[in-house]
Amino acid sequence: MNATPGTAPTETATGFARGSMGIDEVGRVAELVIRNVETVIDGKREAVRSALMVLMAEGHLLIEDVPGVGKTMLAKALARSVDCSVGRIQFTPDLLPSDVTGVAVFDQASRKFEFNPGPVFANIVIGDEINRASPKTQSALLECMEERQVTVDGTSHRLSDPFVVIATQNPIEMEGTYPLPEAQRDRFMARVSMGYPAAKDEVAMLDARDTTTPLERISAVVSESGLREMIRAVRQVFASQPVKEYAVALADATRADRRLRLGASPRATLQLIRAAKARAAIEGRDFVIPDDLDALAVPVLAHRLVPTSRALGSHDHEGGPLVEAIVRQIVEETPVPVGAQRRG
Repeated sequence: MNATPGTAPTETATGFARGSMGIDEVGRVAELVIRNVETVIDGKREAVRSALMVLMAEGHLLIEDVPGVGKTMLAKALARSVDCSVGRIQFTPDLLPSDVTGVAVFDQASRKFEFNPGPVFANIVIGDEINRASPKTQSALLECMEERQVTVDGTSHRLSDPFVVIATQNPIEMEGTYPLPEAQRDRFMARVSMGYPAAKDEVAMLDARDTTTPLERISAVVSESGLREMIRAVRQVFASQPVKEYAVALADATRADRRLRLGASPRATLQLIRAAKARAAIEGRDFVIPDDLDALAVPVLAHRLVPTSRALGSHDHEGGPLVEAIVRQIVEETPVPVGAQRRG
C-alpha cells in the first residue's frame, strides 16, 4: 500500500523504503502539483512539468525569457505548492555575496561571532533576475548549488534538505545584465523558457486577474516530507545500462561536434539521467526509456554548450537557438544502443 504524502518511511536492508510512495502515487501527487501551478500559469504545462521534474530530481532550474511572461510567477507558484521553507533573493548590481549566503556578526553579549543565515537557507530558493548581479555575487551560489553548504569565515554550514534553486534571468542582450559563467550554468540541471502565451490563454489570464491575483489563493498540495518521498521514489527509478550508454553517447557527441567549443560535462550526463528518472516517475513508469533522454536533451544540455565563433558567424540564429538546433540534430543522429528501445 502506498503511503500518503508526509508519512515517514522506514528504511529496509536494500535501501528501499517500506511504506514510502509508489510510482503511481508519485504520478498522482505530481499531477496535483501541476494543476495547482496551472491555476496561476495559463497554457504553459510543459514549462510547469519541467520545473516540477527538476524539483523531484533534486536539481536547480534556470528560467530564461523576456520580462513579463511569468518567470517569477512560475517559481513562486511551484514554491507555494509545497509546504516547505522558501527564500527569495532579488538580484541587483549592488547585491553582495553576504546578502545571499549570510554573514558572521559579533555579538557584544557573548563576545563571539554569531552566524546570521542568508536567504539560501531554505528548501526552495527563488533567485529573481540572477544575471543582474555582478559575477562576484553570482559566484556565491556555486558552493551552495553543488555542495549544499555555505562556508563563511572558514566554517561550513549545511543547507536545508531538500535544497533547490529556481532562478530567473532575462536574455543577456538586455540592458543591465551579466552573462552567467560556464561553471554557474553547468550547475543548473535544466533551462526552460516560458514564451508568450497563446491568445486564448492571455484572454483567460485577463479574466482571471481582473479583480484578484491567483497567486494569493494558491496553497500547498504536498508536504515537505511528501516531497522527500517523491525524491526518494525518483532515485529508485531504474535506468538500464543501454540507457546510460545512450546518455553518454549524447554527451560525447556534443564534445566531438566541431561547432561547439565547449561540450557537455560529466555532471551534465549525470543530471540528464536524474531528470529522465523524474520524467519517468511523473508518467507513472519505474524505468527510463530513450524517449525521456530525447525529450530532455535540449533543456538539460543546451544551456551548458558554447558554440564556436565560426559556427556563430556562419549561422543566421543567435547562440541559444543555434545550440538547441545542434542538440536536436545530435539526438536525431545518435543511434540507440541495443537493449534500449524507444517507445513505439
